Amino acid sequence: MAKTTAKLISLILTSVILIASVAGCQSGGNENGTGRVTIVGSSTLLPIIQAASEEYVKDHPDAKVDVQGGGSSVGIESTISGTAAIGMCSRELKPEEAEKGLFKTPIAVDAIAIIVNPDNPVHGLTKEQAMKIFSGKITNWTEVGGKDEEIILINRDEASGTREAFFKLLMGERDFLKKAIIQPGSGQVRSIVGQTPGAVGYLSRGYVTNEVKVLALDSVRPSISTIRDKTYPLSRTLYLLTKEKPRGPAKDFIDFVLSPGVQKCIVGTAYEPIIEVKK
Repeated sequence: MAKTTAKLISLILTSVILIASVAGCQSGGNENGTGRVTIVGSSTLLPIIQAASEEYVKDHPDAKVDVQGGGSSVGIESTISGTAAIGMCSRELKPEEAEKGLFKTPIAVDAIAIIVNPDNPVHGLTKEQAMKIFSGKITNWTEVGGKDEEIILINRDEASGTREAFFKLLMGERDFLKKAIIQPGSGQVRSIVGQTPGAVGYLSRGYVTNEVKVLALDSVRPSISTIRDKTYPLSRTLYLLTKEKPRGPAKDFIDFVLSPGVQKCIVGTAYEPIIEVKK
């Protein structure tokens, strides 16, 4: 667990260092901005929003920004209750959540990658094969062209927006296999799959490293181009949520995240920016 946490911290710090090193990426902004903004939710969005908050405070010395994870469901609930000014969300709202009148601001587009151990000889799956694997109908890699090895499923917890998006985009009427190993974050999924022969899981494309192998789905690999042209089937929009139309410090921070500099140098390090920026 300590190793995984260290990797996530490293990812966040890498984003911050990258921002500082790229010329022309400052967004400007109101240096007199003040106020406290509490941001809670999606672990998918956590690294880039943490990095954005570091830059925001540089432009707004009197501002305070607190960023916490917990998953998309926690972000939604915290925004509804008012305990967070902004919720980070990596899935679409459920009908009962949408009824609360939350305001969604899209900030990026992501792909959910299916990952296996690097020693796995399988290079791709069909959507049907993937669905059968995660529902427990396919239990050995020989059934999809691999070696004789038991499939070990790694899944996310129910607070995860990535889990909810993956379920809606892939599973159809099938339920997840209940005996899967459950993990609270993408970093943990990546670590277990990378160390476990036979394991398979899924995570945000922004968390992919050479620790794991990404599988093509219906012969399409997740990439910036396949996200942009919508040919990769497991793509989703990432949102910042507010209880109503953003105003005050929350609006100022969201505007900062949508600025060309932040979209290019922070959001663009892991995801497809929601706005067109010069590369």
